[in-house]
Parts: sequence; C-alpha cells; structure tokens
Amino acid sequence: MTIKNITVIGAGTMGAGIARAAAASGFTVRLEDRDQAKAATALDQIRGGLENQVARGKLDGDEKAAIISRLSLCGCLEECRDADLVVEAVAEREEVKKEIFRALDRLCPPHTILASNTSSISITRLGGVTGRADRVIGMHFMNPAHVMKLVEVIAGLQTSSETVETVTRVAGRMGKTPVVVNDAPGFVANRMLMPMINDAIFCLQEGIATREDIDAIARLGAHHPMGPLELADFIGLDVCLEILKVLHAELGEKYRPGTLLRNMVAAGKLGRKSGAGFYDYD
Repeated sequence: MTIKNITVIGAGTMGAGIARAAAASGFTVRLEDRDQAKAATALDQIRGGLENQVARGKLDGDEKAAIISRLSLCGCLEECRDADLVVEAVAEREEVKKEIFRALDRLCPPHTILASNTSSISITRLGGVTGRADRVIGMHFMNPAHVMKLVEVIAGLQTSSETVETVTRVAGRMGKTPVVVNDAPGFVANRMLMPMINDAIFCLQEGIATREDIDAIARLGAHHPMGPLELADFIGLDVCLEILKVLHAELGEKYRPGTLLRNMVAAGKLGRKSGAGFYDYD
C-alpha cells in the first residue's frame, strides 16, 4: 500500500513533531485538534523551527516553503476521511484513545491504517474497538519527534504483516529507524526507561541524594546525555505518571509510581512544559 496523506490527531508536542517530520519527508499532512488555538500555536512552532534551520544553513527557503505548503490544520475528525494513515498522538489515557479509534473506524475508508503514538497502552486493545484490527498499529516516536531517529513499531495480536511493512516503510521515508516489537505493556523503550526514572524519583524522595547529584551520576557514570530527573522533566511528569500507572497495573509492584511523582503532578509541576518540575524553567 502506498501512503500519500497522513493525518496526525493531537497538536501537542508529539503531534506537532510527528506532523513536521512527515511534511518534511514529502507527505501531505493534516494536523487535527479540537482546540484550534493549540493547533495554530503548533503550526507557528513548526514554522519557527524551520526558520531556525534556514538561519543555520540546514534548510533553504524553498524547502521550508514546500514543507509548510504540505501542512494544514483541521478541527474535527470528520476532516480525516481521506487519510491513508492516521497517527493518534493525544493524552496517554486508554479510554480517550479508544473513543478516537472508534470514531476513526466509522469515518475512514477501509484501506486507512490507524496508528497510535502511545507510550505504553495495548495496541491489541485499541484495535479491538475497531472493525479493522489488522490495520491498527503502534508508531511510538521519541521526543522530539522531528529529531530523534527511533520509531518503535508495535504489532498488535491481529496487526497484519502488510500493515507492519507499510508503516515500517513510512517511518524509513521519514528518516527514522523503525524497530518492530510485539505488543506488551510499555513495549521495550518505556519498559526499560520508566523504572530508571521511577527509581531516581524514589532516591530523591528518600533523601538519598540531591536532584543534581542523581542526574550527575547518570551522566558521568553511565554516559547518559541527561540525568533521569532532567529527562522526566523533558518528557513531562504527567506523561511519566500515566505510563507508570499502566506498567504498575499490568506488571506489578516493581512499577509503582513514587509518591513524590504523584504529588508533583497533582500540584501542576509537570516539567518543562509547565515551567517547573524537578527543576525550574524560565
């Protein structure tokens, strides 16, 4: 199957990054969000990022104009009817995603592939609310989506090999390295990453070390580009908490979120996007 038109559902950080990566790779892209102000802000951020690339000599003006010309905004799912591939990138809540997948299944033609950028939620369960489980798949982009090379391609129990092959080709055309994994809680990336972040939070919660020292140990001792608390702020503490809740429910006590993380999210300290998390951001 040939993919020409891609719709991205959700104009948050991940949705905007995915839309930018797809448009830069020659796809016609529609970015959908019910909050039109949020969608307009996302488009402005994409324009700003492209202008920065032009200023640094990484992109020429004609290329920038061509990328922008392939991007459009819409405010309702009904406008997604003609998409060959839909990538859902909304909040990490299963019922919210299922509602979207039910609607997309009704609206989109039979050939449309429905993908989720979920970090941890079962692709098999998302596919189960549709009549096209063979064409439901996970495309887990890393943040920032237009920069990071990895895309976890997650095959649900009923995802067809043709769907896997098609989505793998799409990811490759975006300049990504697709890695195919089977459906399991947290898949591979977050099953490895979230326990490290959670343990770092417990170390801080228990007063074992300061936030700076915990992050320094990871950077200097394990050669990580940023420490786990810095990384949690970058991902979003609310996102980390939602992923850990899924892992805890599916895999047990090992993944229980720390009380400090729960309290910070309850207080609205979500990391970089809110201006404060484990660190303060101006």
